[in-house]
Amino acid sequence: MNFTHNQFISLSLSALAVAHLAVVVTAAQAPTPGTAPAQAARERTGEELYRAACATCHGPDGKGSPKSVVGFDIELPDFTDCSFATPEADLDWMAIIHQGGPTRAFDRMMPAFGDALTEAEIDRILGYVRGFCPEANWPRGDLNLPRPLVTEKASPENEAVLTTSVRSTGTGSVGNQFLYEHRIGPRGQYEVVVPFNLQEGAAGTWSRGLGDIALAYKHALFDSLSRGSILSAGSELKFPTGKERSGLGGGATIFEPFLTLGQILPRDGFLHAHAGLEFPLATSGASNEAFWRLAIGKTYARNRFGRAWSPMVELLAAREIASGETTAWALLPEMQVSLSTRQHILINAGVRFPVNERDTRGKTFLVYLLWDWFDGALFDGW
Repeated sequence: MNFTHNQFISLSLSALAVAHLAVVVTAAQAPTPGTAPAQAARERTGEELYRAACATCHGPDGKGSPKSVVGFDIELPDFTDCSFATPEADLDWMAIIHQGGPTRAFDRMMPAFGDALTEAEIDRILGYVRGFCPEANWPRGDLNLPRPLVTEKASPENEAVLTTSVRSTGTGSVGNQFLYEHRIGPRGQYEVVVPFNLQEGAAGTWSRGLGDIALAYKHALFDSLSRGSILSAGSELKFPTGKERSGLGGGATIFEPFLTLGQILPRDGFLHAHAGLEFPLATSGASNEAFWRLAIGKTYARNRFGRAWSPMVELLAAREIASGETTAWALLPEMQVSLSTRQHILINAGVRFPVNERDTRGKTFLVYLLWDWFDGALFDGW
């Protein structure tokens, strides 16, 4: 969750009010003399539930009540701040309310209320709280699907990813790539890619050094939570900073426009699609290339709110844009697992298998360590 320690304490206080709400709802649903059964069983709306349980601390407008009202000097979260209210999925909000703070490595002051409130009541409260964000152009966190090893995802994010790849055949090759992603406003994201590679030469000697640095920008063009879809477009510019003669770089500036789609599937399934072109900007002899990638997977979680496991498989294809060239196909089965209790540190590992041209293309082992830095410090939330 995107909660600071103080914000989480404030949410804990709000949860205490929610506990009171459970009593209020129970009393309200109990038949009283002269009350018709249909009226007694009427469900309260999200607004009614929020005003009865949360407004004292969080304010009727969702901006948080002042100290003179709440009686404590703790900064309350502002639910009208879309950068705070939209990035996380409903499941993360529900996990804390259902099972308390420790389920996401927050303070025990946040108790569990899974037995006091029904899931439908929590859903209605969350729906109302989400409505405090006045801007509809912020994609919801539910559309931020698990990240594949190669296929780009559509949702803008704040992440740092360290990926290592090891080629199993031919001359030795170990690639290390650090990726930094930073969100810009509701729909944009810039990326910085810094590779550091190890390459074995023909004589058996190894070269090591900086690879080709890349800068990229991605923008969400369309998103729909009801359809479970998000579509983004972007472009990357790769610079020839690696030594080509040592096999550490490609020797050309590459411009890469691309499109990427994320789609929620039934039963916690998901799909990513990613396609683009690579154009060398200098007359270096490098060829234009097209690529397309598809990733499909499913997320499993213990008790819905525990550690998440996301097995997936990627279908990867690339082809030089020239007559007579063969499309290179590969399969990449992999598994992403959340490591931290807060689920902001994840690991993903898999092996890329060539489908065709196996005599010249070997298997490659890939693994990444992902840090969603907006959700907390690297060593927090364990």
